[in-house]
Amino acid sequence: MMNGQNIQKLNHLLKAWPKGTVAVSSWLKNQGVYRQLSDVYEKSSWIESIGHGAFKQSEDNVDWQGGVYALQDQLKLNVHVGGRSAMEMQGQMHFVPLGENYPVFLFGLKRFLPVWFIEHQWKQLVTYVYTNSFPYEKKIGLTKKDMGAFSITLSSNELAIMEVLYLVDKNETYEHASLLMEGLKTLRPAVVQELLEKTSSIKVKRLFMHFAEYFNHPWVKYIKAVNIDFGKGKRVIGKGGNFDSKYNISVPKINN
Repeated sequence: MMNGQNIQKLNHLLKAWPKGTVAVSSWLKNQGVYRQLSDVYEKSSWIESIGHGAFKQSEDNVDWQGGVYALQDQLKLNVHVGGRSAMEMQGQMHFVPLGENYPVFLFGLKRFLPVWFIEHQWKQLVTYVYTNSFPYEKKIGLTKKDMGAFSITLSSNELAIMEVLYLVDKNETYEHASLLMEGLKTLRPAVVQELLEKTSSIKVKRLFMHFAEYFNHPWVKYIKAVNIDFGKGKRVIGKGGNFDSKYNISVPKINN
């Protein structure tokens, strides 16, 4: 029943709850809204369940960004928007043709995401990539994106392109990776250097430097390759046969 105290708590809750975002049960409890009271608010049509332990404000328009906000801000999970999705949010995808139904990519150190997030029908398909190949725990190459009422964490272009390269031959094509890399003329060499030194993916490091030198980006001259471990042995990426002897990598031909 909605008595005066419940209404007062509701008003406090709605002020603290950013529009367009998901609220999880643990966060609601921190706002003084326990299970019994959340049931009251749900029956009174103030909030709606979108999955086990997750809610949205009634009549609020909540999409995957609002779900990511809850993962990051409320649950404190080491998860962020990455790869081409992060590049798109920073204006880097306009020259790369993609279909309307391409997925949103999330990356992180959390092996599994909450069931409510995975099973909810977002407007776009969300693909989560669990990997410990990048120094996510050090927060290198991460930035914030203002979404209006809230903000979410995503990869900077330096990290995002490396995540794209990580997915080449999996969720990404060599051709798309090439198009993206060609446009990255203003990367920060200090961030690139730190990421290349700390990532454990030999494939990413070799592909990154192969592309960077092929396109002769101005920041490449500041990269100290001697400090980067490129591993041993030959690697083959995709179908083709162009061999880069400097980085011991066989790659498809780039069609410009």
